[in-house]
Amino acid sequence: MEQGEVQQTILLVDDEQDFARGLQRLIVRKFPNMEVLLAHTGNGALDVLKSTHVDIMLTDMLMPGMTGMELLPLALELRPDLSMVMLTAHGTIETAVQAVKYGAYDFLTKPVEPSELFRVVAKSQERAALMNENRLLKEQVRSFSTSDELIGESPAMQQLKLSIQAVAHSDYTVLVRGESGTGKEMVARMIHQLSTRNEKTFLSVNCPAIPEQLLESELFGHVKGAFTGADKDHKGLFATTDGGTLHLDEIGDISFQVQTKLLRVLQEGEVRPVGANHNEHVNVRVVASTNQELEKHIQDKSFREDLYYRLNVLTVTIPPLRERVTDIPLLTYHFLRQSCTEMGLPEKGIAPDVLTYLSTKQWQGNVRELQNYVRRLTVFCSGETVDMNVVRLVDSGTLTAVAAPESDSSGITQYKEAKNKVIDDFTQAYVSDLLKSTKGNISEAARVSGLSRVALQKILARLNMDAASFR
Repeated sequence: MEQGEVQQTILLVDDEQDFARGLQRLIVRKFPNMEVLLAHTGNGALDVLKSTHVDIMLTDMLMPGMTGMELLPLALELRPDLSMVMLTAHGTIETAVQAVKYGAYDFLTKPVEPSELFRVVAKSQERAALMNENRLLKEQVRSFSTSDELIGESPAMQQLKLSIQAVAHSDYTVLVRGESGTGKEMVARMIHQLSTRNEKTFLSVNCPAIPEQLLESELFGHVKGAFTGADKDHKGLFATTDGGTLHLDEIGDISFQVQTKLLRVLQEGEVRPVGANHNEHVNVRVVASTNQELEKHIQDKSFREDLYYRLNVLTVTIPPLRERVTDIPLLTYHFLRQSCTEMGLPEKGIAPDVLTYLSTKQWQGNVRELQNYVRRLTVFCSGETVDMNVVRLVDSGTLTAVAAPESDSSGITQYKEAKNKVIDDFTQAYVSDLLKSTKGNISEAARVSGLSRVALQKILARLNMDAASFR
């Protein structure tokens, strides 16, 4: 067994002991890394399931005492992720099909052909591996807080978490940099929570959202009569946050006048309310954030260089989602669970091919765009599992339109032609996102998508697409 490979366990349940041992020998010979257990009654199988993690169970349909159909719901209640295969004679195939409807994964008929046995076991292995991966992802999601924890285990996120812990233990000003939608406010909040100020106030202000003429008063306060409408003293955010942390989001958009007063706060620890003739001492840690290149603003004289150096004592840079693609499945599960909670729905599952598809898409809006997309998937998913049908429903209004195929005199397009157009639209959009994500690397694109390299090259040739154009 290769290092890191998880050994799977299959349980064979049949009252004919010689037959069961024969199956055991066949499976061990073909799948040497599998552990094969035996049970000869339904109750014996339940005892094994209670004490041992079993991935796959192959059970006879007709056994004395507890039948396979009676065992089915009891086994799935103990092990909901169990891949259960029913073994039946030709005369009871209809019953086996009914068992599949009730939760069995597949069925085999006696006498068992070795090739069919190996095919079903191999398929069950793949399903068990996917179910185990989904279970681990769900467990990881549950280990995170629903709101105040950064979701992700990629190297880029591990480095980000280390950076946050490092800067949090100091009391210096921090500049958080990152593209829109990467979670700058969450990072600022985490810095506060891990700092010695965590029991004090944390406030976040979106600077561009406040009109320029009001931002100065909002930050530093004003006295009665300072301007028209100032009918009483107003305590600014710096005074309100005294002892705590103030997050100034999109700091690159504040006016030059506010920059000057902010510099005084950082240098002297004092604010002067609008219209006042005195300063007030404040003890506030500032965490500023921006998605802009402040260095360019310094060059065009729209941002003070001395303020930049005051803000940029410590820097935390948040990676965009394209640099942490391996976190997308974990983020998707988190947002799906969160969306179900927000909508008052029971938890939904998500198909593995959907996770693969989402991992190949380009997310220009980063984590925020992925979150909103998962919310749409939740809304349009009427069943228990988000599958590719739901994805196609959500994407139907966003796929790039191409020229419609010609129709006949009745205005109705030929079915085959219309079907091929829809398939080509989807394939072209999927492959474009796939190659963008992998920067035109055919081998990596094939691995991520589950296609063979040859199959992917055939698709590119059919659609007249050049992987090199994505590098």
